[in-house]
Amino acid sequence: MSETQPITEGIHHAGFTVPDIAATRSFFIDALGFTQVGEVADYPAVFLSDGTVMITLWQAGDPARAVPFDRHQNIGLHHVAFKVRDLEAVYQLLKERSDVAIEFAPESLGGGATRHLICAVPGGIRVEFITPSAG
Repeated sequence: MSETQPITEGIHHAGFTVPDIAATRSFFIDALGFTQVGEVADYPAVFLSDGTVMITLWQAGDPARAVPFDRHQNIGLHHVAFKVRDLEAVYQLLKERSDVAIEFAPESLGGGATRHLICAVPGGIRVEFITPSAG
């Protein structure tokens, strides 16, 4: 068996089509501290970054006819996960927001020391916040 190096170097960006680009953009900037790093107004698309990962948001052409992702029925991205230092602080922030639906509060991942939570943010994107164990 030979060892090879991966040809990839991590995620550059994740892109999401959303029903209300302004609301989703505001969430990433106001709640999570992302910065807008670009925009194509006539596309329309915005590009947001936390300094490590970039998120691209596209406006759905007809939001009334757009179909939300259903993990049991659709092929595609199930969720995006962000590593955080203080999961409890993130949870408290998210609980205060009326535009976030908490799927589950912080809990152990698989019974180990890593903890996580999942929620739906504006635009219906499922987001996981995770604090990996130190070991």
